[in-house]
Amino acid sequence: MSDTKSVSTAKVDPKLLEILVCPLTKGPLSYDAAAQELISERAGLAYPIRDGIPIMLVDEARTLDADTAHPSGPKTGH
Repeated sequence: MSDTKSVSTAKVDPKLLEILVCPLTKGPLSYDAAAQELISERAGLAYPIRDGIPIMLVDEARTLDADTAHPSGPKTGH
């Protein structure tokens, strides 16, 4: 039997990740492999990745909480 439910484990092309930017801020994105999202800290948005394809639409993005915006803890200063 083949596993047809490996949708969330589809890999994103690393070269694609290098060139993608947030469509709202044009700023850099960070890749959250566990959540299958591209994170724009400037915009406070997380863009979903479905079947290995980043969905770069603001309407499809999830708004980040204050806690998830900075997973390594709050930043001090600017």
